[in-house]
Amino acid sequence: MEQWVKDWLEGERKKGVKCLEVKTQGKNYYVYHSTTYWDKERKKPRKTSKYLGKLNRKRGLIKPGDRKTIQSSDVRSVSEYGNSMLLHKAISDLKPLLIEGFPDYWEEIYALAIVRVTCNVPLKRVKDEWEKLYNAESIEPGLNPKNLSEVLHNVGVDKIGQEIVFRGLLDQSDQLVYDLSTMFSRSMNIRQAEKGYNKDNIQVPQIDLALLCSVDTGLPTYIRSLPGSVRDIKSLYNTINELDIHGKVLVLDRGFFSEDVMKFLAGKKINYVLPTRRNSHYYDTRIHLKAHISYHGRLILCGRKKLDDRYLYLFEDQDLKLEECKTLYKKLGEKNIDKKQLRKKIKKAGKIFIISNQDLQEQEVYELYKKRERIEKLFDSYKTALDADKLYLQDDESVFGHVFISFLSLYVYCKLEGVLKKAGLSRRISPHGLLLKYSKVYHLGFRENSIITEVPKKIIDLDMALELNIFPR
Repeated sequence: MEQWVKDWLEGERKKGVKCLEVKTQGKNYYVYHSTTYWDKERKKPRKTSKYLGKLNRKRGLIKPGDRKTIQSSDVRSVSEYGNSMLLHKAISDLKPLLIEGFPDYWEEIYALAIVRVTCNVPLKRVKDEWEKLYNAESIEPGLNPKNLSEVLHNVGVDKIGQEIVFRGLLDQSDQLVYDLSTMFSRSMNIRQAEKGYNKDNIQVPQIDLALLCSVDTGLPTYIRSLPGSVRDIKSLYNTINELDIHGKVLVLDRGFFSEDVMKFLAGKKINYVLPTRRNSHYYDTRIHLKAHISYHGRLILCGRKKLDDRYLYLFEDQDLKLEECKTLYKKLGEKNIDKKQLRKKIKKAGKIFIISNQDLQEQEVYELYKKRERIEKLFDSYKTALDADKLYLQDDESVFGHVFISFLSLYVYCKLEGVLKKAGLSRRISPHGLLLKYSKVYHLGFRENSIITEVPKKIIDLDMALELNIFPR
């Protein structure tokens, strides 16, 4: 809060005016009369506020009825207010990290990351998209394509700056999910774009992406690009050696399973939850399914056993077992498998074998394992932003920079997703749908003043349900 606002508030209090509260929305200040009353039903005090008007540095308190009629010639700027405030709020906890990590060009990174959330545009259109949004932080980023190309290159080179951002996010998480995905590139100047087998077993020039996601918050915490020819397990070694995550729990996919990986993680003092491959000899270990858990209405039989310094967990999903048995008998009828293969595969139907170096309850282990699905959704969202700059990525450094800034956009997108999920609205509204709704509220700038256009009741109700308090009431 600026000093002149504090001085005005102190002056009003000296006049005997009580219960005044000033709320900040961007660079604007709004005055409320705030009191509390006893809620008999909830049996606790509740706050109630009445909107008094907008505070102006020269004119003081401008009550709603005091505003003069606006002429079109008075308007100096029109910008999208609602969605802009939403984006600035979502990226607010990244701002200090960006200033610390990239003091010379954090504003360009900040603006580019925000624009990437709203739409998938090439660098030459970033400035136009940014100028459509209300500039809540009053920053002046250089957004011409040439400068942005240099920023991408510089960000890609600046590993220390990226590390500051990643470390700030990793420190907030105790449980992490790790996985890989790929992006394709046919640029001859990108050395990282090497031929490697993708999920369709087709060799094409590709870049691997290693992503860490927080189980605690559901937010991405780290990303790095790797040459497309690097194998999954080797990429894990390289990533772990680059990070300091000892003492944290790492949840992996069965594609990373091996004895060497478990020894490596234990040596790094990293706790792990690692499902075995279906052909693993661990499935031959005798574990009695004495307990059961429920997961999203599904019955899961489970059991566990300690073996040396490891804990073995066996789960049998009854619904999955039935579906797999049906599929196996269908294959037998079509003569795609014989009876010997049928008996062998039925023994593993519906079963999931997990190894950890932690003594945990079966419910916790299973839920950690299922959290892997979150990172797959993050990759889908992330790749939506990756197509924009393919024509501009002419070297490895620019690839590194683009991957990092798209990561920031993904973080903001996931923050919005989390707000919707908390309010129970994620099935009805997507983050992009939320931004579209909020974009209906505009900011009008004049010579000496500014106002926010009328906020539709549906948006006010939505804002209250989400507990965002974006708009003054």
